[in-house]
Amino acid sequence: MGDVLHAVDEEIKRLTTTLIQQQRKDGSWHFCFENGTVIDAYVIILFRALGIENEALIRQLHDRILAEQQPEGCWKWFFDEAEGNLSASVEAYYALLYSGCSQAADEPIQRAKRYILSQGGLGAVTNLLTKAILAATGQRKWPKSISLIPLEFLLLPADFPMNFFDFSSYSRVHLTPMLIMADKSFSIKGAHAPDLSDLTSRPVDEEEQLPRGYQEMLDGIQAGLNRLIGTPHKIHKAATAKAEQFMLERIEADGTLYSYASSTILMIFALLALGYDRQHPLITRAIQGLTAMQCRYDGKTTIQNSPSTVWDTALLAYALQESGMAADHPAARRAASYLLSRQQHKVADWSIHNPDTPPGGWGFSETNTLHPDVDDTTAALRAIAGLSHTDPACLASWNRGLNWVISMQNNDGGWPAFEKNTNHELLTWLAIDGAKSAAIDPSEADLTGRTLEYLGNFAGLDTRLEWIQRGTRWLLQHQEMDGSWYGRWGVCYIYGTWAALTGLAAVGLPASDAGIQKGTRWLLTIQNPDGGWGESCHSDRLQRYLPLGNSTPSQTAWALDALIAVHTQPTSVINAGIRRLIALLHEDNWKSTYPTGAGLPGHFYTHYHSYRYIWPLLALSHYRRKYDDKHN
Repeated sequence: MGDVLHAVDEEIKRLTTTLIQQQRKDGSWHFCFENGTVIDAYVIILFRALGIENEALIRQLHDRILAEQQPEGCWKWFFDEAEGNLSASVEAYYALLYSGCSQAADEPIQRAKRYILSQGGLGAVTNLLTKAILAATGQRKWPKSISLIPLEFLLLPADFPMNFFDFSSYSRVHLTPMLIMADKSFSIKGAHAPDLSDLTSRPVDEEEQLPRGYQEMLDGIQAGLNRLIGTPHKIHKAATAKAEQFMLERIEADGTLYSYASSTILMIFALLALGYDRQHPLITRAIQGLTAMQCRYDGKTTIQNSPSTVWDTALLAYALQESGMAADHPAARRAASYLLSRQQHKVADWSIHNPDTPPGGWGFSETNTLHPDVDDTTAALRAIAGLSHTDPACLASWNRGLNWVISMQNNDGGWPAFEKNTNHELLTWLAIDGAKSAAIDPSEADLTGRTLEYLGNFAGLDTRLEWIQRGTRWLLQHQEMDGSWYGRWGVCYIYGTWAALTGLAAVGLPASDAGIQKGTRWLLTIQNPDGGWGESCHSDRLQRYLPLGNSTPSQTAWALDALIAVHTQPTSVINAGIRRLIALLHEDNWKSTYPTGAGLPGHFYTHYHSYRYIWPLLALSHYRRKYDDKHN
């Protein structure tokens, strides 16, 4: 085992040296949060529709989109999406033409057109965001799935059986501007807007099939609306004002809506629908906020949907301390100082279902002050845990965060991402492709497992507490038949299984527990011949494990970290995995950039540029800490 430990030591030294050098003066780390070409396309379309002249940025975004085109003419979200992605391809095609940097007769555009038509054209697009952008810019009518939802829905109080706040927070901030635009049949076209009517052979607007159950959802909404008092005109006017107020109250200091580029773009169009001038300060500030979300890497420029600075900084500071860095090391102190400045102190939407709890969470992005989440909060708390023992101010922040995380536990025992007890099944019939993931925010195995891991390893809590027992019970009840767990925010079953196993072990379940044994066996059965692990993004959409056929750094690290957590001694399987992980960190190919962050099944995946550092460093550090006598 000596050769493995030596290699581990050398790799930890290399990673830690690199990370310390990359830390910024304010204590943060800035890595790209890369989301395919979707936001790049939307920004080009928005800028051209509004006549915003930022030719340098438009050209850079155009060039990146064009460079991502596949030989078949399509665009993909991930390497093994062999059939391409129709929605992404329509968005890219539209943006390239709208930019003016590509022309309809260009060979890449012709290839893209052939691909889009071969897949059924605009009428076959299923992604609601794609449909919304097309409708907002005059390329199709507003989809029935949006236009049938009355704007008055926003007026229903939070205590009604079905109300707007039953939707997930990230769903609401996208749905509200869409409902405003659909209500007003809004569209805007720039002076040189391309005509996409030749991208379909049949009427786009007649093809939308609403899912069964959608009418039941509408009936539930209507039952609430029947209790509203006032004339239809006054009620509608109040609903419009409510929708406008909803957006305005959730604009961050940088001008973005909830720190998401996607919802900000929709908000800008919705403000225009409400009669705002294109030069209105809210719109110009939102444009500035979007422009500031750009990231440059390898000579390319992309717009991030929500820069991951808080998430990356918290996890990197934690990983460095797990590798042996002291909590009072200057790099750790700088990171802690940065994170403490980003702890949230506002009572916001999360409090609707969780009243009487003081704020104390953290969000994902640097500009996020309204939208904390459980995963970012436990990540930040891990990072500042060491200093909380000696710094009273840090201890006070740690206690506030801990209290907030505990308060967010759902009634079923698990933990959500953003809001408590938002699991109204009827809302999953909203005609959004992937609505089960988008419309509601239920307990998830990755969130529950990671929360238990934090509570066990950092707060010293275990299954002697009844509510920890409930969290543990929820996880074991949601284990798949094959032993795996589904992870919502990572790809996918490897991610969920890692989170579940490390969480269960942290709160005191023995390695002999049947659920842990079953999960461990599953990880062993899916190990690749090269010693690593890799899972396809297709798993997310199919809701079953699908192997990638190759190993990726983050997924190999997750699997190893889980196995290390439940094995008292290193096994040949673990050692083979460690060797493969180290080798992967010295490779630079598509496996190094394969997206392992999940957003919306089939439609949104993320390549975190930080993940090749965070998770490998954690797995290697945990290996050394557990199996090297010198570090015990």
